[in-house]
Amino acid sequence: MNLQQFRFVRETIRQNYNLTDAARALYTSQPGVSKAIIELEDELGIKIFERHGKRLKGLTRPGEAVAEVIDRIMREVDNLRRVSDDFARHDEGALVIGCTHAQARYLLPKVIPNFRARFPKVHMSLAEGSPPALAQMILHEQADLAIATETLSNTPGLITLPVYSWQHTVVVRPDHPLADLPSNHAEALNLQELAKYPIVTYDHAFSGRSAIDEAFENAGVVPDIVLAALDADVIKTYVDVGLGIGIIAGMAFDPRRDKGLVGLPAGHLFGTHQTRVAVKEGTFMRDYLYVLLEMLNPDLERDVVEAALDRTE
Repeated sequence: MNLQQFRFVRETIRQNYNLTDAARALYTSQPGVSKAIIELEDELGIKIFERHGKRLKGLTRPGEAVAEVIDRIMREVDNLRRVSDDFARHDEGALVIGCTHAQARYLLPKVIPNFRARFPKVHMSLAEGSPPALAQMILHEQADLAIATETLSNTPGLITLPVYSWQHTVVVRPDHPLADLPSNHAEALNLQELAKYPIVTYDHAFSGRSAIDEAFENAGVVPDIVLAALDADVIKTYVDVGLGIGIIAGMAFDPRRDKGLVGLPAGHLFGTHQTRVAVKEGTFMRDYLYVLLEMLNPDLERDVVEAALDRTE
């Protein structure tokens, strides 16, 4: 048996048992992938995959155990490469950050310039997606770390650490009746009042949308959500054109930048939320990853992160 066979099995599982897609992802031929898997099965004396004709349908029971071992082996192989790279080139390499649009737009611009100044030879890229998609990116090692509010802390196989806390803000046009609420009397804003107007807010997978739905449900109030969007900039755009009032993450509202809108703090309605950063369990952390985590949150010093990593071993 060899590492190439392990790679073929792992990628076939990742591609939902589609050999053609696995071969394409591995830059090889479909017959080559199929042959390597069959040879591994013959050597092990078990069937890894359930088959229907020539098509793979899923994992057998022994195949599930084999897949876990292969995943563990390939993770350690990847770690060996990272160890080698870290000692050979500790201040250069590649870094993929998985993030939602909100983090790419409002958090990372405060961090990335300083990181680039310190590590100019590290080539960075941002991979935007929904929180569930970001979790899968980390698990499949398509990103080095991910930043989001939902999902990450509930995904097995990830280590998550806090970055910052935030609350929602209601945004309205200056001519809207809610704009007349005194800024020092935010408690005057209530769910019943919000439900009188069409609402534009996040899609279900983003930025505390579940907390918004839960708050209305618990209060027995049915909101008129006329549009769900993936990011705050889109929400603010539709508020500005008069579609309704908006509910966005507080960090996405800046009175200096959003001069055509009025922001009303809504933490008392929808609670406080935690944005977290995630890495995959068992992954070797290069030095510049520790530095980036501390830039995201000064409390995430190296010893704190290492302690979190140790607790999973």
